[in-house]
Amino acid sequence: MAKITKKRKAVEAKVDTNKEYSLNEAAALVKDINTTKFDSSVDVHIRLGVDPKKADQAIRGTVSLPHGTGKTKRVLVLCTPDKEAEAKGAGADFVGLDEFVQKIEGGWTDIDVIIATPSVMPKIGKLGKVLGPRNLMPNPKTGTVTNDVAAAVNDVKGGKIAFKIDKAGIIHASIGRVSFEPKKIAENAQELINTLVRMKPATAKGTYLKGISMAATMSPGIAIDTKSVS
Repeated sequence: MAKITKKRKAVEAKVDTNKEYSLNEAAALVKDINTTKFDSSVDVHIRLGVDPKKADQAIRGTVSLPHGTGKTKRVLVLCTPDKEAEAKGAGADFVGLDEFVQKIEGGWTDIDVIIATPSVMPKIGKLGKVLGPRNLMPNPKTGTVTNDVAAAVNDVKGGKIAFKIDKAGIIHASIGRVSFEPKKIAENAQELINTLVRMKPATAKGTYLKGISMAATMSPGIAIDTKSVS
């Protein structure tokens, strides 16, 4: 069994495991308990009262965070030659088609987001086994299959993130960095929560926001009072 260090004990002592914090309190505390020497990611985990096995409750979508994620995302645009200049002009890191399809088939996935035009999707379908498990497969529901590649690239670079409920009914999302001001962390988290509330399936019964926690890389989770965000 791993031994808990003094630093870890000191951090855990600052988090009251019997308390549910307000979103603003959690945003301030997540900065206070960070111990990494790098600019850690701040993540939220939201348990929803839905059944992911039901198609109409398998929540998936995107949200534009008001303050971005603090991370520069590497974007690949898979398109026909007539769209390449548009994609490059918008700031895409990689643009092309056959060359990158071959690279991905060989295991290359050194990217954060893939955007594709509808016309090239037949060529990309065979990459599902590589891209699917990494949540990189372009999808119309997340705005990554579109003819307006410039707008899609701008959205991603500007702080648009995709989210998808897991088998346990939880949404996991990175909403900032510990270097952010607490106010910005809280506002980004609130925007994601507001989006999920608007997406509540009509067939979902009972409590919808069942639990929310916030944590930075290598830090303990902070339970958030769901009543403070609705």
